[in-house]
Amino acid sequence: MKPKKNPKADLNRRSLLFFQLGMILMLFITWRAIEMKTYDKSDIAKDILEVSDDLEEEVPITENITPPPPPPPPPPAPDVIEVIEDEEEIEETIIESTETNQEEEIIEIEEIEEAEEEEIADVPFAVIENVPVYPGCENAGNNAAKKSCMSDKIKKFVNKKFNKDLAGDLGLTGRQRISVQFKIDRNGDVVNVRARAPHPRLEQEAVKVVSSLPKMIPGKQRGKAVGVLYSLPILFQVED
Repeated sequence: MKPKKNPKADLNRRSLLFFQLGMILMLFITWRAIEMKTYDKSDIAKDILEVSDDLEEEVPITENITPPPPPPPPPPAPDVIEVIEDEEEIEETIIESTETNQEEEIIEIEEIEEAEEEEIADVPFAVIENVPVYPGCENAGNNAAKKSCMSDKIKKFVNKKFNKDLAGDLGLTGRQRISVQFKIDRNGDVVNVRARAPHPRLEQEAVKVVSSLPKMIPGKQRGKAVGVLYSLPILFQVED
């Protein structure tokens, strides 16, 4: 028996498709409803800025300053110049002669005492302008060469004259140091010798040796002979 209706006209065959389309449509409408935003009209009005085309510009009020009047012109010069005679008499200055009269007494002028020259203080050996010259260093050369020559001569003199066995006799051992200071005065003599050592006998020996240094040509500062201060360390080793 043949069916009464055409199979293509059967709606139940596509009912599942229509159901799915309907569900999709409903979900889309629901999503749009959730995402939709609403605004209060009162809040929108607050954000609107009213700008008027007619802007009134305030013009500053300025004061019109009137310039001061020009100074009055100077009075006109008189056409006639009056000459006023000076009634006061002017005394003439009499120039006296500077020639001396033989009858007048001549006043003798006392001798003028010369001012004493300023004394220059003692100068250290390291900064003296013209170093003292030790005998044998006259032709050493410039000031630095003479200074080096003098130091070498003094060291050799002390090493030769100083009694190094004295420290051993005093019971001293090891390295010994003696600090000596003296002055070469304006005459070139060695004076004011002082020494500092571990034992008084070593101090006496150092003073005796240094005081026997030969006479030198004195040092000069600004072209004048001055005292020169000199420091001399004496070092030696005492064997046990």
